Amino acid sequence: MPKVIKKKTAKPTKTEEGVKNVLHHTKEFISEKQRILFPAVIALVVIAVAVAGFLIYRSNVRNQAAALEYEGYKIYYGLYQKQPFQKEERYQKALEKFRKAYDAHKSPFSLFYIAGCYYNLGKYDDALKTLKELNERFPDDERFVPLSYYKMAVITLRKGDREGYLKLLDILYNYRTSSFKDLALVESARMLEAMGKKEDAVKKYEELTKNFPESPFAEEAKAKLREKKS
Repeated sequence: MPKVIKKKTAKPTKTEEGVKNVLHHTKEFISEKQRILFPAVIALVVIAVAVAGFLIYRSNVRNQAAALEYEGYKIYYGLYQKQPFQKEERYQKALEKFRKAYDAHKSPFSLFYIAGCYYNLGKYDDALKTLKELNERFPDDERFVPLSYYKMAVITLRKGDREGYLKLLDILYNYRTSSFKDLALVESARMLEAMGKKEDAVKKYEELTKNFPESPFAEEAKAKLREKKS
């Protein structure tokens, strides 16, 4: 008898329904990811717009403050004025400009000139208070902090406080930059001489000639030391 030939059973393949299920699950997965990512994308866009807006605003404010500082600077020194102000009025007008500039954007430049206006108006306590604020708010500003301490020393001496004057000169000398160190030494030496403290004055002059031989005050210090020896 002839052998019965067995038919091979076909391997099952993905049905159309199976494919639809896969597509359905894929769409759900994508939709879920979109629901998660969309708020995050929106948040990033909002943050980017806010940062850009803040930077533009800050730039505009700084430009406004710089313009006010320049106006104050011109008035303070009487530059390019069609109708020059009297001295007191000039400093009062400059003070107003620098105050507005400082309100718009905090800067040591504005504070230093606000103090200068107060000084020239004879308001020494206000000037000292402003310079102290400068030193506390901008302690690392190497342009204005040394100038501020020297101005404070000058005002303190103007008020008749010699000891306070010497203390501020000492602070100026010990500030981390080299600016005004030689000036602090020679001014201290002059004051100590005036106070009759000759030996202390000599020490200042010796320190000046040793540490700052190229200083414009070095010759004065050398002359004082020669006087001492003679």
